[in-house]
Amino acid sequence: MTATPDRQLDEPIAALGACLRPAIIAIDGPAASGKSTVGYRLAKALGYLYFDTGVMYRAVTWAALTRGVAIADEQAVSALAHSLVIDLHPPQPTQQDGRHATVLVDGQDVTWLLRAPEVDRNVSAVSAYAEVRAALTAKQRAIAHRYGRGDAERAGIVLVGRDIGTVVVPDAPLKLYIDATPEERARRRYHELRQQDKAVTYAQVLADILRRDRIDSERTLAPLRLAADAVRIDNSHQSADVTLKQALEALCARVGKL
Repeated sequence: MTATPDRQLDEPIAALGACLRPAIIAIDGPAASGKSTVGYRLAKALGYLYFDTGVMYRAVTWAALTRGVAIADEQAVSALAHSLVIDLHPPQPTQQDGRHATVLVDGQDVTWLLRAPEVDRNVSAVSAYAEVRAALTAKQRAIAHRYGRGDAERAGIVLVGRDIGTVVVPDAPLKLYIDATPEERARRRYHELRQQDKAVTYAQVLADILRRDRIDSERTLAPLRLAADAVRIDNSHQSADVTLKQALEALCARVGKL
């Protein structure tokens, strides 16, 4: 189904979040669709924790590199993924450095270490391992339900990824699928990369977007797809503010049915 942009929101935003039980919002979508932007803004508006599930794959990658585990050794990397204690917490008052959440690996704050170039180069290989995905899905689900039950520091949680509503938390009461045309997503990513002084062409970025779409949608394990009960929002030709408004309207409609 599709969110209706003209519907007025009658309830205070925080009250909407308090009504959702379990307090879990799942957001999926293809690369550069804007799902992270709306996810973070929605979490902030509701007083929820924002959880970009991709950080867990980065955490395993970082741990493997740090501990001398060969990235090509699928069995060893998978065993590491099962053994690691990975957790998320809201930023503390002393951690106003731009982080959306604090990522802990075996008790160590690794939030910014996960953005190292070496992690960037190896995370795709790690995330393709079936046992790694199984291990991290279980960890993601545990974190989601801890926050969703109200047993953590925030009133709820917004999870963002590619298999959240279909695999990680199929029981989430609100599922959003944020989408945009490949051309628009490529345009956004192209301008982002150019602002970082990366020497790329629009054609190259579009080809990469189409390649990633194909891999994500055709993979055997947890493919990217629209959950049957998800609200699809196409933001190809609208602002982030309008997309957030539509997400809040979807939440308002969902709370009204509980």
